[in-house]
Amino acid sequence: MMRRLLIASMLALLTAGCATSAPPPEERHPADPWEPYNRSMWTFNVAVDRAVVRPVAVGYDTVAPSPVKTGVRNFFTNLSSPVVIINLLLQGRGSDAGGETRRFITNTIFGLGGLIDIASTEDMEKYNADFGQTLANWGWEESRFFMLPFLGPSTVRDGIGRGVDSRANIEWRLAGDGSYYLLGLDVVQTRARLLPLDEQIRDAFDPYSFMRDGWMQRRRQLIYGEEAPLPDYDAMLDDEW
Repeated sequence: MMRRLLIASMLALLTAGCATSAPPPEERHPADPWEPYNRSMWTFNVAVDRAVVRPVAVGYDTVAPSPVKTGVRNFFTNLSSPVVIINLLLQGRGSDAGGETRRFITNTIFGLGGLIDIASTEDMEKYNADFGQTLANWGWEESRFFMLPFLGPSTVRDGIGRGVDSRANIEWRLAGDGSYYLLGLDVVQTRARLLPLDEQIRDAFDPYSFMRDGWMQRRRQLIYGEEAPLPDYDAMLDDEW
């Protein structure tokens, strides 16, 4: 879960171009009524990425051998499993939770703590679930887009979900105790994997809108599946959140 959340979050940090001005209220995207704030925060995140995150990610991508990068990615995917399992149970998906548990135990014991993805070679399915998805499953289906500092694109619902998930996530719990090494390594390895997308987003006519729309579409697919329904924009406009 953390790996997927970081991938989504880092999409806000991919381009070094300047954000265009926000359109007037009547022309804004229905899911993004707070666009002036969101664009300002996105520009701040871009500056952080340009100054700190991307250079480190480029160095990691250049120096680390491919087997090391694969092992690190596998490790963080496995580390996210407990949060996924909890949310699958909260969504009433007991069978899927059992499958994710088997996968976690297999990779932890036989895959050197998750460095080797033994479960995939045994055709064990990998599941994705977080508390933002759980809230959507419980009925909070629509929520306004909201750009978080450092963490990137989100919605109000999914931002709350991240806070709840962090209580059960090993990386965030260690960070809360002052140990940032796991969280930092995960951010760097995730950003390194996104380097090929930099040019595509930078060349977009409006990189902010390109990022926002792509993130929201992907998020709806994660929540509702490939046959995601069209968003209820009227509900977004009527709801303060």
